[in-house]
Amino acid sequence: MATQVSKKVCLLGSFAVGKTSLVRRFVYDLFDDKYLSTVGVKVSRKALALPSGQELVNLTMMLWDMDGRQEFRRVRSSYLRGAAAAVLVCDLTRPESLQALQGFAEDLRSTSPGAHLVVAANKRDLTDQMRLTARQVAYFAASLGTACYLTSAKTGEGVENVFRYLGSLLLG
Repeated sequence: MATQVSKKVCLLGSFAVGKTSLVRRFVYDLFDDKYLSTVGVKVSRKALALPSGQELVNLTMMLWDMDGRQEFRRVRSSYLRGAAAAVLVCDLTRPESLQALQGFAEDLRSTSPGAHLVVAANKRDLTDQMRLTARQVAYFAASLGTACYLTSAKTGEGVENVFRYLGSLLLG
């Protein structure tokens, strides 16, 4: 029988970067063009079977999709408690969303110092509107000591890779 593990994973980033869309694509393999702002936190879950050493582990990710507005920052730390990892999400069409990730990373590290991180640069499908390069995102991710993935919640590109990478860190 495979080992069962459950971990809390937070999705962090500015408003409208695609955190909710990434969760919907990963959990339900769905995408919706309608923008619905997350108020507070929405929790979803997804189980993955991942190799760990000589065995297969059933990892359940409790995905906490958090409100990205600045006004939510003062209560964010209470939601970050107990997080084992976070996906830092930026929007490739909005350079300021990458800069904002530094604050989200600091919030997470002050609340859950051992939490793993990965950067997801979303909206990869909007090639004609991109204002961030893969190199800029990679440089930022390297400054945090982690990997980055270019993703598109709309097409599904890179989404599974982000969460599988994070899963391997959680089981490592």
